[in-house]
Amino acid sequence: MHFIRPRGPSDAAPGTAWVMIRLRVCGPVLQTAAPVVCVSRFFQRSVLVLSIAIGLALASGFFLSSFGLTSVRASGQQDGAYRQIHVYGDVLKKIQTDYVTEPNINDVTTGALHGLLESLDADSSYLTPAEYKIYKNRPTTGMVQVGITVAKRMGYAIIVNIVPGSPADKEHLVEGDIIESIDGQSTRELAPAVIRLLLEGKPNSTVVLSVVRASKSDPDKITMTRVATPAPELGEQQLENATVLDLKAGALTAARVDEIAAKIKADGKGRKIVLDLRDSVSDDLQLGLRLANLFLKQGTMATVQGQKVPLQTFTADPTKCLTDAPLEVLVNRGTYGAAELAAAALGDNKRADVVGERTFGEGAMQKTIELADGSALLLTVAKYQTPGGKKIEDEAVVPSVVVGASANSDDEDEDDTAKPGKKDDTLAKALELLKAKSA
Repeated sequence: MHFIRPRGPSDAAPGTAWVMIRLRVCGPVLQTAAPVVCVSRFFQRSVLVLSIAIGLALASGFFLSSFGLTSVRASGQQDGAYRQIHVYGDVLKKIQTDYVTEPNINDVTTGALHGLLESLDADSSYLTPAEYKIYKNRPTTGMVQVGITVAKRMGYAIIVNIVPGSPADKEHLVEGDIIESIDGQSTRELAPAVIRLLLEGKPNSTVVLSVVRASKSDPDKITMTRVATPAPELGEQQLENATVLDLKAGALTAARVDEIAAKIKADGKGRKIVLDLRDSVSDDLQLGLRLANLFLKQGTMATVQGQKVPLQTFTADPTKCLTDAPLEVLVNRGTYGAAELAAAALGDNKRADVVGERTFGEGAMQKTIELADGSALLLTVAKYQTPGGKKIEDEAVVPSVVVGASANSDDEDEDDTAKPGKKDDTLAKALELLKAKSA
């Protein structure tokens, strides 16, 4: 199988959904002179039950509407749902009667449910009863992996971040590489939660990844040993004759936010600040709000809302602000989750320039919904919005000053993150901007 690697995980048009339903062929191919149509009794019973269920639903809807117990909008939704179920029934019939062999309808339905959830957004997913059982009973301690953060984009698992010094780093995996399979299981057929579970294991256990890199059309099969890799320490340096404090956040945790606050109190007085959020990752979006509040005295930092989640507005607490010194924020394609929320809050409130590349785009609130057959939905129920009203999940964070791959379309794989012996153009631009700001 060959793939064309996208420029970056955020380069797809906002809101674009990629869906594929794979049909598994079961049973022998019939060698006949003419097509043979065979409808199994199981399928006939399934269609009959489905038809009865639809009929009862429509009848109850008609009964309620006759007595004015449902709204016009609900009736319209029922009509739309009926049409879609009718189409789905027609598709099932055609698959059953016309496909090259008689398929396993359970597998077909599972594939359809996976595609249905993935068509909503990259994080919503369907877990089969077996997957959900593993998900619920997953160990909470003692498990390690190979040092990568993954998300699902374009149908497959894509690498968001690599921990320096980890097995993945030593194999030269980079952000944007696509993981086609894990231990032989295609990531296209797996929910994001299951993908992350497969990457984990006991210390010194091995995992085999099939990885599509930018420079090669064929996947590389890589065997790595899972080990515990410590997160990098908070990066700190004083620049421009000690007038600028440069803080590289790295992986955001509660302890890391506390550490940044301590550095600001100890060394930030009288200095301009560069907050480097490049390759900064965290799923705890509240940490992004805590981080932004260290630099904000007032203003809306973010909002979150969903169909059944009331609008919640997060406002800066002036008592938690530690500095009003001139500030620049650095971001790149590996800026993910909480760090995106912090960058957007500081940028939209005109507290800082956001310098670098467009971020990854992760900012959703999810809910686990158990179903009667033991399966479950991991459903996005709300999305975080920037103070400017943009949904981070859909549009990511676009820097106010673009530097790096986003600004150079001729070099698709340019990564402006600071590396030994390489000029850091993003940091240089931030320092240039700070010079024009009075302390």
